Amino acid sequence: MSERSERTSRHSNEASTTLRSGGVDELRFPEHFLWGAATAAYQIEGAARDDGRGPSIWDTFSRTPGKVYQGHTGDVACDHYHRYTDDVALMAELGLRAYRFSVAWPRIQPDGTGPANPRGLDFYDRLTDALLDRGIDPIVTLYHWDLPQSLGDRGGWTNRDTAEHFATYATAVYARLGDRIDVWTTLNEPWCSAYLGYANGLHAPGEQDPAAAFTAVHHLLLGHGLAARALRAAGARSVGVTVNPADVRPADPESAADAAAVRLVDGLHNRIFLDPLLAGGYPDDVREHVARIVEPTFIRDGDEKLIAAPIDLLGINYYAPSYVAGRPDGAGNGAYPGTEGAVHFLPPAGPLTDMGWMIEPAGLTRLLERIATDYPGVPLLITENGGAFPDKPGADSPDGPAQVIDADRIAYLDGHLRAAHEAISRGVDLRGYLVWSFLDNFEWAEGYRKRFGIVHVDYLTQRRTPKASARWYQEVISRNGL
Repeated sequence: MSERSERTSRHSNEASTTLRSGGVDELRFPEHFLWGAATAAYQIEGAARDDGRGPSIWDTFSRTPGKVYQGHTGDVACDHYHRYTDDVALMAELGLRAYRFSVAWPRIQPDGTGPANPRGLDFYDRLTDALLDRGIDPIVTLYHWDLPQSLGDRGGWTNRDTAEHFATYATAVYARLGDRIDVWTTLNEPWCSAYLGYANGLHAPGEQDPAAAFTAVHHLLLGHGLAARALRAAGARSVGVTVNPADVRPADPESAADAAAVRLVDGLHNRIFLDPLLAGGYPDDVREHVARIVEPTFIRDGDEKLIAAPIDLLGINYYAPSYVAGRPDGAGNGAYPGTEGAVHFLPPAGPLTDMGWMIEPAGLTRLLERIATDYPGVPLLITENGGAFPDKPGADSPDGPAQVIDADRIAYLDGHLRAAHEAISRGVDLRGYLVWSFLDNFEWAEGYRKRFGIVHVDYLTQRRTPKASARWYQEVISRNGL
């Protein structure tokens, strides 16, 4: 095992520490804790038509009137495709030790099938070498929502063939990069791909069909299973998947109706993914709920065994908790098919991020503990955590470039890192933390109006300006703690 892989895979539940210095608590993370940042291809790369890249469902969706804020697209985004060397240099300056990026499937197979496009692979080859030259561990996500449009035209994730094609694509990427990259994750947030893409239509491909959403859930998981098997057969050292589990809470902890609402929402958000991945199959109550909407004939013999093959790492994306109440007049939520007339989703209470999401770091501690308890033995990595805030640079001065003072983001990150430290102190095997996001970027349906980055991007000039949070995070990494 390489030194890079060993750092990533070594147990991080070595005792974290709390020190006292000048009357102030100092929190130290385990010695080999992995610090880094994350991005996604469609959100930062741009170069939408360069070097043989084909269209994705997000290229189509963003051009559909009314789907994305002010018709924004990822055509240029942060132009990372052409500016990656400068971006990697900035990562190194900030002390990042890991960088999670996604590969754009349409760059590798413009039509979703067939021979790999060498020019698309060349870009990720150059990016990987640039990261390694700077001592930064590359972590690959093979699918972060940019499905080739040609596969979308054939049903996307409602078509079982897409899962098979995904495994072929994964094999092609590994064949080029597998000699240098140790950590491979298959999917990013299949909950979003399935429910936001097929149930409420907020994301590409923009469908509103609950039956299609549940079909997509299974085919996404099947795609993970097939790709994981292919990666292992090719020699991959560490294979995982990234989910966005929700900390679902009752409005009234004493209410049986609210407890039932929590159970239903938790089943649709968490257990429908985590149980097949980590516990051998779909839970009975979720199967019964799905069967009320669509006969699950898409689940075939052997599928669940394939999906449940052991993984080396579970990526956790966390942003906010969800509070629900059980009510017969509950409006439900289109992203949770079948919750109408049963669940009321409480509006988030302050403080909130610019996305309108509740800020509750304790939810991260609860979530990590719950996963470690219910699904023991799987190392965890926080693959996304961060907050959008309406920050912007001031004016340049004779003393230097404009500053971006994002105190709200620093407070958000500080609180969630303390929550992560608390989980480690309670025995959770948490291996690292990747902030979302390295750069301000195309925020899906919100276009460019929401900023998550620790580095500010002027989209007109492509100028990068590290925010105060970037310098703060640089210090966190340097001291391995708070």
